[in-house]
Amino acid sequence: MKGIAFSNTIGGVLAAAAVSASVICCAAQEAKISADGPQSSNSSLYLKVQLDHPVKLSKLKRGDTVEGKLARDVYSSDRELFSAGAPVRMTVDHLEKRRRPADDHWPWVVKAFAPRHQSYPVFTRASVAAGSGESELAVSVLSISRKREVQAQARKNKKGDQSGKSETDATGPVEVSKSGGVYGSGKLAAPVMVLEAFPEGGKESAGTAREDSSPEGSDVAVLETLPAGTACRLLLLGDVSASKNKAGDVVQARLLEPVFENSRVALPAGTLFEGKVVKKTPPRWGSRAGSLYLTFTGVTLPGGNLIPLSASLTGAELDRRSHTRIDPEGQLRGERPGKAWMAINIGVTAGLAKEVDDTTQLIIEAIVSSATDASTAGTARIVSSAISGIYMVSRHGRDVVLPRFTEMNISLDRPLTVTKNPEATASVIVHGN
Repeated sequence: MKGIAFSNTIGGVLAAAAVSASVICCAAQEAKISADGPQSSNSSLYLKVQLDHPVKLSKLKRGDTVEGKLARDVYSSDRELFSAGAPVRMTVDHLEKRRRPADDHWPWVVKAFAPRHQSYPVFTRASVAAGSGESELAVSVLSISRKREVQAQARKNKKGDQSGKSETDATGPVEVSKSGGVYGSGKLAAPVMVLEAFPEGGKESAGTAREDSSPEGSDVAVLETLPAGTACRLLLLGDVSASKNKAGDVVQARLLEPVFENSRVALPAGTLFEGKVVKKTPPRWGSRAGSLYLTFTGVTLPGGNLIPLSASLTGAELDRRSHTRIDPEGQLRGERPGKAWMAINIGVTAGLAKEVDDTTQLIIEAIVSSATDASTAGTARIVSSAISGIYMVSRHGRDVVLPRFTEMNISLDRPLTVTKNPEATASVIVHGN
């Protein structure tokens, strides 16, 4: 009996411990969810720096100084912290190896022999010269590349207009060919660096905020209606591509600049937008390029509620070498392979045909003792032509790749009414057509 009582006591203790452990785990998960909620993404700043001079990343050393200027204003909610053109100075802390990001520049045969990693400078601190003095920021480099702006094509091109689109790079307008190539000063432009910054001590620098007062008083809800066609500048928070994503995948982006209406802030910087992949076509045989169609369907305001909206992609800032365009419906499409792409594949096809020809002759002569080079030449040519033809036809076209931290422009498809109540969470009403 004592043994039974003892075992029951031990069982009770273990059960109580299990319950306590489950409670602790649930509390920890709730704390994690609370910490990782939508509002946590507003704690950092995103700086876009146009470097003063072209730099070769692999040649930088620890202690080297890199200087540039802000390419756009930096906001925190409705406050402008730094103005475009403010000088920025950074010092290389150390170098590290990073995996090369995915791209749509070259066919797979070039990527197979290209280095998979590259030397990348790591910056941990940056100083921004503002009107009130220099501000020290803890920073992390997100991307370094030469950029160009790709805008949606016009629905109807005038006769004789063969470009069909307008593009600019980080330094100004550039000439654009029918195939999307960039000429002139764009080739020599210094790269653009995107940084994630954290103000020292968790305190943001003093900035200029627009007044957001209600004519009725602070306790009255404020209604601001953003008309259809209102533009928003977003920063993509995850990689998206036509080859890897599928229809229905969720896409998230962050508002880089506040949207004002009637001199009041309707959507503060840092607002989270949610979208989805509506349709995608991966690169296919016959060198047919892929396509990707995104739409934005929701916005998370500071209150934390996800509210529906309708917005379409109108532009994106891509790598200068990217071969992606945007059609009038806002769909991203890869361009047809150019001369260099085709020349590389034709060269590989010719080499493959030669190897298959020689290998086929050796195999036949090894199996048939009476076979000669002259008697097997015709068969070998047929086999090599078939293999090389299959290889050429099976080549996939260009992919559509939007790397993480790609800047995008979207336009509201329908009016959006933002209700801001100081004593309640914000809400949004989407008007029908």
